[in-house]
Amino acid sequence: MIDKTAIIEDGVFIGENCSIGPFSIIRTGSHISPNSSIGSFCDVGVHGPNSQKAELKILENAIIRSHSVIYSGSEIGRNLKTGHHVTIRENSKIGNDVQIGTLSDIQGDCSIGSFTRLHSNVHIGKHSVVGEYVWIYPYVVLTNDPHPPSETVKGVTVEDFAVIATMSVILPGIRVNMGSLVGAHSLVTKDVPFETLVAGVPARAIKNVKEIQHEDLNEPAYPWPTHFSRGYADELLKEYDRRRREVL
Repeated sequence: MIDKTAIIEDGVFIGENCSIGPFSIIRTGSHISPNSSIGSFCDVGVHGPNSQKAELKILENAIIRSHSVIYSGSEIGRNLKTGHHVTIRENSKIGNDVQIGTLSDIQGDCSIGSFTRLHSNVHIGKHSVVGEYVWIYPYVVLTNDPHPPSETVKGVTVEDFAVIATMSVILPGIRVNMGSLVGAHSLVTKDVPFETLVAGVPARAIKNVKEIQHEDLNEPAYPWPTHFSRGYADELLKEYDRRRREVL
């Protein structure tokens, strides 16, 4: 259903069983695949000055909540779920089953892998590369300018299955390696090693994540797929082990 107050420009594709909420705008070049829902006051397909192409492609089953803005030039996989007031800038590539929380800001030329979860108020700086099965908690900032203000851009890389806890800041060009954990309120100035807990200002290596005990289960808390699988396929732990072997 398309609300009577919504504006659908020429050159838009809207698939079957889609809904467009009140006062939303779907701009030329947007491709909205079937079974998708766009809430009220959204602006989808905005043509930014740096868009490499005019098209925006959103695959099926997207849920885009009110007041969100998505720019053209991006490709978004199946089952996207956003909170309210989310911004996704141009030339971003987002995988399947990604969740982006309220007031999060994905800057241009970013890559976010499938099954990644971004909580509310997360800032993903331009040219960031975020892998699959990553968890990024509220108020985390991935920076990209080593000499602000400057024209130099060095995006952060976060590898598969990494976790970045709330209110942490990752400095430009840093790599957070697979299966690692960044503790809350950390300032990360150096690369985070594989399966390592770092914390502090500046962050320093504390221990291997397997040494962290789960308070309730009385067993190792990490890798997190050993005890958490909600919303994921049954083979999650096997997938982690497979990728771990590739690294080792």
